[in-house]
Amino acid sequence: MAERIIEKRIYPIGIQSFPDIIEGGYTYVDKTFFVAKLIKECKYVFLSRPRRFGKSLLLSTIHTYFDGKRDLFKGLDIDSLDMDWTPRPVLHFDLNSEDYSAEDALFSLLNRFLNEYEHIYGIQEVDLTLSGRFSQLIKTANRKTGQKVVILIDEYDKPLLQLKEDSELYVKRQSMLKGFFSNLKSMDGYIEFAMLTGVARFSKVSIFSDLNNLNDISMYEQYQEICGWTEEEMVSNFKYGIEELARKRGETSEQTIKELRNYYDGYLFCDEGDRIYNPYSVLKALYSKKIKPYWFESGTPTFLAKRIKNSGIEPEAINGQERTYEDLIAIGTGTGNILSLMFQTGYLTIASYDFRRNRYTLRFPNKEVEIGFAKFLLPLYAPSINKNNSPFNLMNFQDDLYDGDPKAFMERLNTLFKDLPGEDHNESTYRAVTYLLCLLSGTEAMAERHSYKGRSDLEVLTPDYVYVFEFKYNKSVKEAMDQIHSRDYAGRYAMDHRPVFLIGANLNESKHERELQYEIINYPESQLQ
Repeated sequence: MAERIIEKRIYPIGIQSFPDIIEGGYTYVDKTFFVAKLIKECKYVFLSRPRRFGKSLLLSTIHTYFDGKRDLFKGLDIDSLDMDWTPRPVLHFDLNSEDYSAEDALFSLLNRFLNEYEHIYGIQEVDLTLSGRFSQLIKTANRKTGQKVVILIDEYDKPLLQLKEDSELYVKRQSMLKGFFSNLKSMDGYIEFAMLTGVARFSKVSIFSDLNNLNDISMYEQYQEICGWTEEEMVSNFKYGIEELARKRGETSEQTIKELRNYYDGYLFCDEGDRIYNPYSVLKALYSKKIKPYWFESGTPTFLAKRIKNSGIEPEAINGQERTYEDLIAIGTGTGNILSLMFQTGYLTIASYDFRRNRYTLRFPNKEVEIGFAKFLLPLYAPSINKNNSPFNLMNFQDDLYDGDPKAFMERLNTLFKDLPGEDHNESTYRAVTYLLCLLSGTEAMAERHSYKGRSDLEVLTPDYVYVFEFKYNKSVKEAMDQIHSRDYAGRYAMDHRPVFLIGANLNESKHERELQYEIINYPESQLQ
């Protein structure tokens, strides 16, 4: 199997059709064991995974199995299992294929899907509601084929995801989806298998309240690997591509795998297990022979960034937040559920789980998400950062940090702070801007890092330098620097070979002026001699 895949070296970027991948000779990471397990164990299934994680390909694979096309599964795991390959009628609704900017977009899409299937099964009398037509379609497909029906609904939540929950259109679409899906329960005798996928859970008390038998497998350990790739899967299936990428980067395969891990690995959807790679980004990196953030290029999370800023949650405090299981499956997309939404959409993942307290610690899954997240959030705090040829250009800040020039960094930061819009700021605003700037500069930025005496505001690491920041607001630089010393924030770097800069900063702000004052000390002095 591995040798056949290595010889292909064709990456299925953006291809979500299982038949197209197999017939086109593209590389396919075999997930059919999970398909077989799912079909044998479940009837009504819901799976939440971040976008670009393979949900559509999974549904296409299930669709192809129920079409009875066993020849396409030759050599795959499911082919050796005891399965019923009798073709069944499949009703496959892809809600990801529509632009929902128009008010009637959801109705038009469902109507179009129903029209297509009604034509296939010869249904001419359609003077019914969408819900009624769906029921009639299920019964007719069952009667005409003599087989129970399979229903697959991909990205059910896309019509809702970017709307405010209290908006009139949100309520209208939610009601439409609820009515459409509610028929599944009354059609139980006609249905063989039904699966819905999405990003966010608008849970059973809203859209799926009538589907109390819906099995949400999103956080089941046995289905942790159903989408995305483990490192073993990536290395065994893409050995040649990794070797090519390593040669391009002038490093060993092991070094390249480590960098792929830093950028694209890290997702965990259950209490424990192997961490998962984002397949889309890995494919893009192997094909382009460049490791960089790709996930955010495929869809700008503007709505999420705005909700995070409006929620009052400090960006630098997001890593390390703790939540219960009930929190993680919280309903909807309101600002009160922002961390739940960030987890469900893939911007946060599980770092660890405390069984005794039923508490999950969350973090950014990898460097790709961390950098991309900062890229779209920072302009909401500092709009001028994206101005061409301005002193706020990100590359200037990056050069300051990587060149070991903290004075230039702080002077540039002072100028940027003066340009921030509005007057309703506080210490967390300036800390957040600095944190996001450092993330975007490609550094390792750690906010509120614990030490044995307290938590530092921000610690920033580059290959050649270390920066320890403490921020105050309308207080004094001395107070900031005294805190760095008294709590020994830099003590952990005493044996580090890199020069360490201690930066105590105070932002004086009033209606008439805004000035960043600071002091920089080398720690210890002997490191620079």
